[in-house]
Amino acid sequence: MLISVNKEVANSDFEQLLNLTTDTLQETSTKETNRYLKLLGNKLEDEVYDVMCSCSVNTPFEGTIELISGQKFPDIIANNFYGVEVKSTKQNLWKTTGNSVLESTRVEDIQRIYMLFGKIFDPIEFKCRPYEDCLYDVIVTHSPRYAIDMNLSIGKTIFDKIDLEYDTIRQSPNPIKPFKEYYRNKLSEGQELWWLDNEEYKPDSIIFKIWNSLNKKEKDKFTILGYAYFPEILGKQQTKFDKFTLWLSVKQRIICPNVRDLFTAGGRGNITIENSKLSALPKALVKFINNIDLIVNEFVSTDIEKLNEIWRTDIKTRNEINEEWIRKTIKASAMIYNFGTLNFEKWIEDKINNATKAHK
Repeated sequence: MLISVNKEVANSDFEQLLNLTTDTLQETSTKETNRYLKLLGNKLEDEVYDVMCSCSVNTPFEGTIELISGQKFPDIIANNFYGVEVKSTKQNLWKTTGNSVLESTRVEDIQRIYMLFGKIFDPIEFKCRPYEDCLYDVIVTHSPRYAIDMNLSIGKTIFDKIDLEYDTIRQSPNPIKPFKEYYRNKLSEGQELWWLDNEEYKPDSIIFKIWNSLNKKEKDKFTILGYAYFPEILGKQQTKFDKFTLWLSVKQRIICPNVRDLFTAGGRGNITIENSKLSALPKALVKFINNIDLIVNEFVSTDIEKLNEIWRTDIKTRNEINEEWIRKTIKASAMIYNFGTLNFEKWIEDKINNATKAHK
């Protein structure tokens, strides 16, 4: 990485330095093509450093540029205010994967960043643009990263799409959230995002498990969460397990080839609630009633933002989200069983209210 000092230099002065650096790189690469074809990664950063130092002579940046090793963003810093991120590709295109949306390795105090991109493919070419002007999308490797297109048209950046400025996002406590909301609104039924949220890479974040490899405690936990987050599981729709299956695989990285059996295996059963004897209940409802305290405790201990994300709603208060869960649960259960004189809705409400009070 390169560092330079003196914040009082205008943007135009720095852009002139970048233009001269880019032109010099282009001219030199034409004369020394074979050498430049071997310059990728750190080697290209070294070359940019040498050229930038030469071009900074008789400018406000002369003698201020320093090369620093380490995984930092951006690769070049000038005046402890400006930055240059150096990217390259060996393919004949102007697109590549950029840096993390989180920018957790961003050098402190750097306010204005440019992208200097080398297409190390004969004929070699270089381009330089403001960083945010060439970011057209967000893609996921182990965490959300920007996608770069050096030929991106004005007004077509990912920031134009979500109607937020780059600086607003990078300075927010959760830079990933606006992108999650944008892409979630574009999802079709049966689709879900794969994100690691506002986290850096974790060693186990790309490890998937088969359901049968879980121990009993883990299986019970996820079955309870299924009822807590997806009350439609109690219903009759053919698609009633789809959202739980998707959540289990995408968010928990657990593959379960027989989700239906987790809730319905074992036929029907009998149970008594408040002196009301209920006969021949579907097994999914028996499990729900027997585990109601665990289910509602999981539900009320889950924050509203997470529930809104799962349900794709925008509910503001705890009371409202409790009411929505009760509505979903009663609607689904009524599809598969007639509770007769038992006020099942009142029973559910009491369970939710008691759990909510205990959780406060």
